[in-house]
Amino acid sequence: MTATEVSPRELLLNRVQKDIPIVARPYRVLAEEVGLTEREALEILREEKARGILRQISAIFDTRTLGYKSSLVAVKADPDELDAVAEIINGHPGVSHNYKRNHDFNLWYTIAVPPESDLDAHVQKLHDLSGAQLTRLMPTLHLFKIGVEFDMTGKEEWNAKSKPQYTNEQRNLAYQVTPTDRVFVLEFQKDLPLVEEPYAAACEALSMTIDEVAAHAERMKAAGALRRVSAVFRHQSAGFKYNAMGVWAVPQDKVAEMGQKMAEFKAVSHCYLRPTYPEWPYTIFTMVHGRSKEEAFGKIRAIADEVAVDIDHAILYSTKEYKKVRLEFYKPEFYEWAQRNLGVEA
Repeated sequence: MTATEVSPRELLLNRVQKDIPIVARPYRVLAEEVGLTEREALEILREEKARGILRQISAIFDTRTLGYKSSLVAVKADPDELDAVAEIINGHPGVSHNYKRNHDFNLWYTIAVPPESDLDAHVQKLHDLSGAQLTRLMPTLHLFKIGVEFDMTGKEEWNAKSKPQYTNEQRNLAYQVTPTDRVFVLEFQKDLPLVEEPYAAACEALSMTIDEVAAHAERMKAAGALRRVSAVFRHQSAGFKYNAMGVWAVPQDKVAEMGQKMAEFKAVSHCYLRPTYPEWPYTIFTMVHGRSKEEAFGKIRAIADEVAVDIDHAILYSTKEYKKVRLEFYKPEFYEWAQRNLGVEA
């Protein structure tokens, strides 16, 4: 193999991040696509999981389409108390990510709560309990792109382009979740086993054939509730130790155009329009990851150089990871936290 060739292992690791088909033998399908046998593909994936690079394979659902209320939250806290503030915030079962970043807003977390819950009340309670100095909700006003895919070949250009996998147009915020949907979510948010027929347990639990499960998945995809079934890698273990959040002060009359252009950069995993505040002028958020700080910052510079030459921007990068877990839907811990801290059932 020459230096410019890509190995079947690298092709497989890139491929499993896109989608895992819902068929009886999905790993065989993927293996054939990249020139491997089913057995070889499963061995590679098991090895990567044992190494800690592959975190899990499961369905990725759209929080908002399922009726959950969610937001990024920016917190300004006393630097000497930041660890303690983060620990209290981490105690909320709806907080999935929490990072220290290099800014006056030095703590950034994401939170989601069930449909019947009051998101503002939950965030206000976390503000009060943690002793934060200032808390600002940064909800998504428009989703230009979401979809984390790491280039495991290391050969992609920083300004490479691709069509966003999931955008605001695919969301259906009026979608009514059915009882079957709820059971489907509970089953498919579990880690998919690395065996020849990984969907067998879900089929049994749902009392459906694999074709019926696939058909239901397609209905949820059409509604925007299910984005895909795919592999999720641990960023650091996969070599992507640095992330950079590029925030851009795009004028309101240009946010639609600029957001779409920024979302086309393959290196961008998340691209959102968010609200501004007197102390926060940035409208568009772009997240990138890199094997080095230079790479992560270079990907932001590529956006600035190509489509945002005259746009004021800043780069926030995480200096400490306090929490990073997959959000699990319909779990009793949400209601227990709300009862204990807010005196309500949700």
